[in-house]
Formats: sequence, structure tokens, C-alpha cells
Amino acid sequence: MRILSRWTTRWLLIGLLAAPLSASAATFDDPRLPNVRDALEIAEQGRLDPRTLQGLADHPLASWIEYAQLKHDLAYASPEQVRAYLNRYLGQPATRLLRDAWLQQLDRRQDWPNFRTFYAGSDKPALQCGDLAARLATGAVDATWDSDAIALWSSTSASLPGDCDAPFAALANRGKLTSDLRWKRIELAADAGNDAVMRASARGLPASDFAQAMSYAAFIDSPSMSASAWPKTDRSRRIAADGLERMAHRNPSGAEQMLSSIGPALQLNAAQRGQVLYDVALWTVASYLPGSAARLAAVPKSSYDVRLHEWHVREAMSRGDDATALRAIAAMDTVQRNDPRWQYFAARMRERAGDTAGAKALYAQAARTATFHGFLAADRLNLPYAICALELQPSRNDSARIAANPALVRALDLFRIDRTSWALVEWKQAITGMSDNERQIAVSLAQDAGWYDRALFTLGKHADGTPAPDELRLYSLRFPLNHARNVQDEAQRNGIDRAWVAAEIRAESGWMPNARSSADARGLMQLLPSTGAKVARALGVAWSGPDTLSQPLTNITLGAAYLRQMLDRFDGKTYLAIGAYNAGSAPVQRWLAQRPTFDPDFWIETVSYKETREYIARVLAFSVIYDWRFDGRATPLSDRMLGRITPVTQRRGFVCPSNPNGSTADDSDAGETQ
Repeated sequence: MRILSRWTTRWLLIGLLAAPLSASAATFDDPRLPNVRDALEIAEQGRLDPRTLQGLADHPLASWIEYAQLKHDLAYASPEQVRAYLNRYLGQPATRLLRDAWLQQLDRRQDWPNFRTFYAGSDKPALQCGDLAARLATGAVDATWDSDAIALWSSTSASLPGDCDAPFAALANRGKLTSDLRWKRIELAADAGNDAVMRASARGLPASDFAQAMSYAAFIDSPSMSASAWPKTDRSRRIAADGLERMAHRNPSGAEQMLSSIGPALQLNAAQRGQVLYDVALWTVASYLPGSAARLAAVPKSSYDVRLHEWHVREAMSRGDDATALRAIAAMDTVQRNDPRWQYFAARMRERAGDTAGAKALYAQAARTATFHGFLAADRLNLPYAICALELQPSRNDSARIAANPALVRALDLFRIDRTSWALVEWKQAITGMSDNERQIAVSLAQDAGWYDRALFTLGKHADGTPAPDELRLYSLRFPLNHARNVQDEAQRNGIDRAWVAAEIRAESGWMPNARSSADARGLMQLLPSTGAKVARALGVAWSGPDTLSQPLTNITLGAAYLRQMLDRFDGKTYLAIGAYNAGSAPVQRWLAQRPTFDPDFWIETVSYKETREYIARVLAFSVIYDWRFDGRATPLSDRMLGRITPVTQRRGFVCPSNPNGSTADDSDAGETQ
């Protein structure tokens, strides 16, 4: 890898302007892929002509075509057919899916001898219980069976499938499902707040124990003063603390009041009291309820963690109490205190107190990082922004070798024909065992195919799960710029910042045109169909139903216009419009009413919704990086937050510090999950 120059960025942009519209709209490198796509659809209906299958037998996706056909007919399949398939494609991900489906079929048939033949271990509780049932039915019950059943019983606080009922009943009949094991699961379920599992696990306890377990479960479901009469045991204290913690989430005052009576009655220890007081304080301050400061002070210092330290600062900031906020930052450990966020706010409050020298020193440290607060710190000192970019430059041989990886070939082919769930299974297998460099090349190949979100979910960690901060500096991979001309055109049409539009797309969908959320938000800019239809009517854009939002250019047109609407609603202040785009207008109006005079940086930090607070900062940080990608100069973030688009001659440049402080990679992807 090497440092990516501004000139290189411009050449990259020229190529991106001509990038394909989407995976499904791209020209297939493999002319047979359309035939494969059609064959899969026919196979899933059970109508695949054997001659078609034979004609595609040498294709990399042959295993998936045959999988689709065999899965459709699995109720009538023979063990020989399934075994032949598994042997033919040994080691491929499709065989794992087929084996699991086949085992479920054998479970339904109660064909236990064949279940045992095909079972090869699983992390799925239903199949683990099927294995126990198969061994039970075929007389293979011994000490190992007992051990496996006990391990499964004790492994989770969640409900287990109905397939587990018969094995657990057999375990109880063998005298192995002891009261101690039942209590262990009850306690685990109490810790997780799962009163239903507590009740189910109590069946089989002696009558007096069963009654006590039911009382425990009732308390977890709805805490009451009845707990004061419980026996003074470690178990009672543990479950009382669990229930009060859970209550604190929805009623901090009630939990605090109940603790004052139940605590002495059951003789809760200091750690348990601290555990409850922690949650009382956290859920009070997270909603900025009255009494926040007093409840924070009541939490023992030993019970403080990273999250409560942060909220201690925010609570003081929300009251304009800089002195208390600075003391709260000072109480953090070194790692947390040196996070650019807290360096920046410590500097801001020192500056307000007149400590200019102390503020400048902290700003200078934060400004060496490519983060939201690092960029803000650079603005305070009028410094260039810190971006130390790396560009992947694999050898031709390495690229060819990774491109020929069979699992990666299958993953990319499946993605190209819109079989994303299967593509993800193949992707996981493809990158398993790869070196860092090989994995980065795989991400680059995925991006060439239009699979942009692989960079979000694959870069940043080594194979062993430890952080790989240098990978976060692969900005051209992590911050693609597809449809750049359309982004520019729609931003200009709506009088908004083009880098903001690109940043919203990156934050919302990772540039995946078919992205769809659990709330049914769709497309590049994740618009709800109702919003899309309303904006389309106002613009006179053709609307043919929710699928319209999967058309990248239309989505950008509607999304940019919607950003303009949010901007107008909030007096041209970008940071408020971003908050409304994420959380809706009503919460933003409420937060404005609570803190009407706050500067934008303090207002953002005191937003009560964690998702929205981090979203605003993330989008704004991304906008700086997209300015860098467009032309290597950025609108100062302090101006951008207020909706000011700075003339090119007054924009901020970029520099790579010779000795970066901590990480030079932006941390704005933190928390991204697949």
C-alpha cells in the first residue's frame, strides 16, 4: 500500500464517473450468467430440464442450480440422491445448506438412522436436539449423550426449539436433569430478563422450589415489594438485582425507590446495589430527567464504565456546567480521555473558561485524527484536515490468483445475478484463511463488481478479529463514489452540498441500490415508499410503486430533493436536517426546544438518541471525506453544519501528519454490522 495523492484521487474520480449503474445493470463478464439466473428460477419451481442442468454442469454455480432443484424436491428425495450431491460438491457452502435442510426433513420423517448418518455437527439448537433425539431413538444413550444434553440445556438463556422437549424429558427421566441444573438455567434467564424461560425451566422442581421460582419469574416480569419477603440467599439477591435493573430501564424512580426497601431486606451487597444504581442513573440521564446529577453521584465509582462516564459529561453539558463536565472527562481512564471526542470537548470548555493554551494543545492532538471531532478541532486552529490515505496496489499475479479463488468466483457471480444471501455465504468462505492483503484484494474485486458494502463489513479487522486500523485508511475502497455526476447534478439542482448527498448515500446504504431496511426504507438513500411517492409527485417524477426506489438515479433525485426539504424545514442548518433525516422532525424539534441556544457541536453531543447522535457525526465526517474524494479540498465542517457551502478558494486542504496521534483512520464506521 502507498499514500494516495490528490492527483491519484482525481484520476480515480474520472473512472468513477463512468462506473456501472448497478450490479444487475452491468454487462456480465460471463455470457452464461443470464442462463444461470434463469435456470435457478426454474429450478426453484422444480421444473428444471435435466438437459439444461447438464449444459451448465461445468459452470461455477452448478452446485447452486442443483441445490435449488434438489431442495424443491427434498420431501421426495432419497438418501442416495442427497449423498451423491454432497459428495459431488464436497466443501462448498451450498452443501452445508442442503445438509441442514435434509436433516430437518429427516427430523420431520423421524428417520433417525439416516439422521445419524448425515449429521456432522451443527451450531443450530434444533439440529443439536435432533441429534439427541436420533441417538435416543436408536438406543445410543450413554454418558456422552447425557453430557451433550446437559451442555445444550446450560448453553443459553433463550428459548430452545420444541425438538428439544423429548431429549430433555428423557434427561430428566434418567435423573440427570437435576434441580441444580434447573436453577442454573433459571438464573441465566433472569440475567437476560427472560421470565418465560424461567417458568419453563422450573417445571420439575420440588413444589416449594417451584413456587419460589415462579415468584422470581413474576418479579423479573413486573418487580414488586413482594421480593422483600424472599429468603436471604445469593440467588434471591442476584434475581432481585436483575429485576430492579430491568425496571430501571423504564422507570428509574420506581427502581430507586424499590431498591431502598428491597436492598436492606435482602442484604444486597455493594456490587449489586451499584449495579442497580448504575442503571437508575443511566436511564435517568439518557432521557435528561430531573435528578440526573444526584443519581450519577450516587453510583459508586467502581460501578462506572465507559458509557456512564460519557453520559456524566453529557448531563453536565446539557446544563451548561462546564466545570462538572471537565471533571467528568478527567475521571475517565487514559484511553477514553484521549479519544478525539473528549479531547475536543475538553478543549472547547477550557477555551470557554479562558484557558487558551490548554485548549490549543488539546485541539492539536485531536486534529491529528481523521474523525468528526478531529475535523472540528482542525477548524478551531485553522489547520488542514488530517487524512493519511493508503491505496491498494496489488501485483497482477496476486490479483489474478485471488480472482480465481473458486468461492470468490461463485460469490461474485451470485451477487451479479441478485442472489445476495447465497453470495454472502460464499463470500464468508472465500475470505476465510486469506491474509490481510488477499482479503483487501477480494474487497477490491467485489467493488469492481458493484458490491460496495463488502468494504464496510470486511475491512478494519484482521482474520483473528483484532483491529486493523491501517485498513480504515483505504478510503477509495471504503468510500466509493458511484453515480458521481448524478450526485453533483442533483445537489446543484437542489442547492445543497454534493459531498453531503454522497455522505448520506454512504451512511444509509453503502452505495447498494437494492438495500432495504427492516422499516422498508429502500435504495441508495433509504427512502420510505410513502416519502418517495410524495416527493415524486411534487417533482413530477414517474412513480411505479416502491420498486422505483431501487433505480439509483431516481433514488438520488428523490433523496436530494428530500434533503432540501429537511434543510428548509430547519432554517438551512445541515446538522438539524441530518438529524431529522434519521430520527424524524418531531424529535429534532423537541431537542431544539430543550437546548435552543446550544452551539451545533454541543447540541449534537447532547442528543439523547445514540443512533441519531452518532449518525449526525458520521454523515458530517463522511462529507469531509467525500469533499476530499471530489477534488481534494473541503468546506470547513463548522460551515457545513450551518449549511454554508464555502467557495473553492476558501476551502480547507488535507495533510498527512508525520507522526499521527493514535489512529489516522476515521472511526466513523464504528458499529457498522451486517
